[in-house]
Amino acid sequence: MSEVKPARPRAGFAVLVAAGILLSRLSGLVREKVFAHYFGNSDAAGVFKAAIRIPNFLQNMLGEGVLSASFIPVYARLLAEGDEKLAGRVAGIIATLLSLVIAVFVLLGVLFTPALLWAIAPGFKGQVRELTILVVRILFPGVGLLVLYAWCLGIMNSHGKFFLAYVAPVLMNIAMIATMFIFAPRMNQTSLVIALAWGTLVGAALQLGLQIPFVLRYERHLRIAIDTTLQPVRDIVRNFVPVVIGRGVVQLSAWLDNLLASLLGTGTAAVAGLGYAQTIYLLPISLFGMSVAAAELPQMSRVVGTDEEIFAALRKRMQRGLRQIAFFVIPSVVAFIAIGKALVAALYQGGHFTSADTIFVWYILIGSTVGMLAVTLGRLYSSAFYALRDPRTPLRFAMVRVALTGALGWIFAIPLRPLMLSALAAMHVPIPVIGGSTAPLGAIGLTASAGLAGWLEFALLRRALARRAGAMNIPRSYLAQLWASAIVAGIAGVSFYVFVTPRLGPHLPTILPHIRDGLIVCGIYGIVYFAVAMLLGVPEARATLGRFLLRSRA
Repeated sequence: MSEVKPARPRAGFAVLVAAGILLSRLSGLVREKVFAHYFGNSDAAGVFKAAIRIPNFLQNMLGEGVLSASFIPVYARLLAEGDEKLAGRVAGIIATLLSLVIAVFVLLGVLFTPALLWAIAPGFKGQVRELTILVVRILFPGVGLLVLYAWCLGIMNSHGKFFLAYVAPVLMNIAMIATMFIFAPRMNQTSLVIALAWGTLVGAALQLGLQIPFVLRYERHLRIAIDTTLQPVRDIVRNFVPVVIGRGVVQLSAWLDNLLASLLGTGTAAVAGLGYAQTIYLLPISLFGMSVAAAELPQMSRVVGTDEEIFAALRKRMQRGLRQIAFFVIPSVVAFIAIGKALVAALYQGGHFTSADTIFVWYILIGSTVGMLAVTLGRLYSSAFYALRDPRTPLRFAMVRVALTGALGWIFAIPLRPLMLSALAAMHVPIPVIGGSTAPLGAIGLTASAGLAGWLEFALLRRALARRAGAMNIPRSYLAQLWASAIVAGIAGVSFYVFVTPRLGPHLPTILPHIRDGLIVCGIYGIVYFAVAMLLGVPEARATLGRFLLRSRA
């Protein structure tokens, strides 16, 4: 067996991806903080959160996930075999075909936006609906730019250039932040949300523009053409179709969440709250699940040899990746439950975003923890199937997950919502009133039900991959160490937030108190988690700390 060896240590690629995603997500959190300040849980906030989901449906169907599953395995294998000219030719053909498909979809999206809105947010009426249609039409062309950015990302990843590809979204976030800062003082919320849509479009162009020179630098044999007779192109197209269907099925889950949220209470409040919570709970999924899965996919795709040699290499990389993901996601789950209120307040509270909104988003965030670990680990299992050029197995399991998500989402969010509120009241849990109603709290059931479905999908993926390539499980003793470390850290964090922060606050600077308290509590939580994990002998704790100290000295 021969495996192309990366120039960096094996953990290095995931670190680069994580660093790029971290910067991107941090800038995204700043963007959301500014957004929450100016929009809160208003109608305009709900409009933008719903509007950006509609074109994102197309982006997710044709963008990064699809190209990762269909394009990268074929392109990376050509590079590993040394056929750079054919790889460049294939990349150019795929870019041409993708551009044509995108142009058609964007045009249809702009023309049929009103029909799409009836399917996405039927609860929006009158002026709210008209404003959403306008915002969606402004955003749609940006989707085409982001899909082409995903093609650039595939090129860069296959050449081992991870950081720049994943840090590029910072430019879009900067454009959106700048738009709000510049126009908020002189516009009402309705006009500002329109300006923000244009700022998002500019940001998409900047995000793509940053990649183009580097793609041309690393792929010197790129040629724009249409030729579907080449076998690698036929392989990509053959894999592309089931993956597109799979992504479409997965997006049905987000569509169902948005649809049900638009029917809760005033409609916009639940949609906005769901959007705010998703920004937070997608952070560990992207930062740890995506970073490991994205770094491992081209490496797993480059492995050549007999089936048993390929499976042995796959098991080795999967075991290491699963441990890395669990080490960071398990404490994220506990943190969202224990100190989630401090996190939400630090990120959003202020301006039009009230303390009631903070509690509301925190509750939705707690619901998301039900399946966070399963969903994040599932990304790596899906990447393993993509590396084996089998996109159909993840598709079948995604269809099962979406069907279950829709059924459970409706049950938990609508019929069982009164029972959930009664249970919270019986436990003397504060129940916030959002937009004059408690109905938006049904959004908690949406994230929790999606988590339950995520566990079923994860179990199916794990069993199918084990049957094909051998068992790849995380040791129970290792999981017990992580949960113990996270729970101890959670107790320390919430105790500090409840008992120490109120007494410490008067003696600290009064500027941005929620951000100040959030940073302190997160610091306490992180320090305790790493300390306990090291005491329990978790290897990943020492390795992570060692890499951090090494980079800080460099």
